[in-house]
Amino acid sequence: MQVQVRGRNVEVTPALKEYVEKRLGKLERFLENLSEAQVTMTVEKDSHRVEVTLPVNGMIIRGEETTGDMYSSIDLVVDKLEKQIDRYKGRLMKRGGRSLGEAAPPAPAAGEENGPRVVRTKRFAFKPMTVDEAVLQMNLLGHSFFVFSNAETEQVNVVYKRKDGNFGLIEPNF
Repeated sequence: MQVQVRGRNVEVTPALKEYVEKRLGKLERFLENLSEAQVTMTVEKDSHRVEVTLPVNGMIIRGEETTGDMYSSIDLVVDKLEKQIDRYKGRLMKRGGRSLGEAAPPAPAAGEENGPRVVRTKRFAFKPMTVDEAVLQMNLLGHSFFVFSNAETEQVNVVYKRKDGNFGLIEPNF
């Protein structure tokens, strides 16, 4: 597996990078097609945050942990990813390796100069998927909503997490 390690406000030493590679190597026994990982380490005051992103068959598995020690953060985020992979492995494997999509950027809002403005734009490939696959992807990313191309209707839809714990689906009505 190819591991890309970046540091913000911290120098990524060879020992730290080796430790990340060793710990993330454990995840390969859960998923055979794990080819790359992106790791970002951030230090702010006494907080050591580690963010890991794993692209798997077009899906994204992501974990983040913050502690007072970088090595502890690495251990906790790997444990979190193991649980997440184990939890969703059945659903992922049921799909037969079918490529699943990624999140789409929200529509840019027209803001006034003094009011709120768009500060970040994301672009993702739109791959058709079912509503169940979109809910799975939303949960894997840890987001409260997910924009996707519905494979059944061939339209752009949004699934979102409701306050009652269920999910909602927004479909366009032309």
